[in-house]
Amino acid sequence: MSEDTPLIYVVAAERSGDLLGAGLIKAMRSRYGNGVSFRGMGGEAMAEGGVPSTVSIEGLSILGFFDGLKAFSRIKERVAEVVADIIRHKPDAVVLIDSWGFMLRVAQGVREADPSIKLIKYVGPQVFATRPGRAKTLAETVDHLMSILSFDERYYRPFGLPVTFVGNPTLDRIEPGDGATFRARHGIAADAHTVLVLFGSRKSEIDRIGPAFVASLEQLKAEREVTPIIIVAGAVKEQLAPVLDHARSEFGAVIVDEAEKTDAFAAADVALACSGTVVTELATAGVPTVTAYKLGWLTWAIIRAFNIMKAPYISLVNIAADEMLVPEFVQTRCRGGLLAAEVSALLDDPKRRERLHSELAAATDKLRGEGDASENAAQTVFELTQ
Repeated sequence: MSEDTPLIYVVAAERSGDLLGAGLIKAMRSRYGNGVSFRGMGGEAMAEGGVPSTVSIEGLSILGFFDGLKAFSRIKERVAEVVADIIRHKPDAVVLIDSWGFMLRVAQGVREADPSIKLIKYVGPQVFATRPGRAKTLAETVDHLMSILSFDERYYRPFGLPVTFVGNPTLDRIEPGDGATFRARHGIAADAHTVLVLFGSRKSEIDRIGPAFVASLEQLKAEREVTPIIIVAGAVKEQLAPVLDHARSEFGAVIVDEAEKTDAFAAADVALACSGTVVTELATAGVPTVTAYKLGWLTWAIIRAFNIMKAPYISLVNIAADEMLVPEFVQTRCRGGLLAAEVSALLDDPKRRERLHSELAAATDKLRGEGDASENAAQTVFELTQ
């Protein structure tokens, strides 16, 4: 590293963070060229952007307290590895993307070993929804937060953490797809009803919601003519293989990878999706969506017992709109029959689908921010390293 060239260390522990990291790196290189260099821990997207991972992120996509306990030794080992690499290379700034538990441990490790290294959190914990105390913890641990939510700043201001709202890069990534071409390419009739199915990108998500999604497809196929379209995240393709084989043979499902995502969005009448980033992506594309989620039962029991969940909805789109534009089926309501009934109701009501198309797009406008989010993040990081 030359004296005039900042070294930025980008840390991402799962797929969504990897995409944010890749977008940040691309934007910084486009804007500053050789005026900045990178090192980091991430996945395929960051590697394709020229920043191969220094530490494996395999098995770090974890949600829930008890899942975290099971993976604690693996998390601890990866944290130690990435902290050691950061200290060895002494970057000008470390950008820690999403993944609250993992990134908090990395930040604390770096802070203890070398307080001079600037720590930037990219995507804050959702303190508006649960565990507001994390705002104070984050303020005590990092130097700056780059937020993707316009309403985040108010939660961190009392603790003195500087916050820059950069916008949501997820919304910038969604390009209009070609639904007609997608249908022709996969032999789907122009007037056929299609249901886009997204099982999630975490193994635990597939284990928990997969059976309900399959049951919903079975009920839909028994009651009506419908063509399922399943988009498969590369990280869980092997795990989903038996489900995909069954869906292809029993339901006539069309199976595609993420390279066809935007076209598949455009070809879909309705989507059935695991709650997460993809629900916001679908809303941006105006796709009427039914979402579901399940945590481990012990984690869920703790959340209910201690009233940890504060937000009225689990989907950012619903929170932004302050109404249930995306029907949510959480925990005990994540059942095949309920999901199939809601999907059928949407398929049977083209006027409702048309209205939702406009309302979903309007809700995501509130989340978008001004300008290109990755460009805004790139500028923020560069200015903080000067």
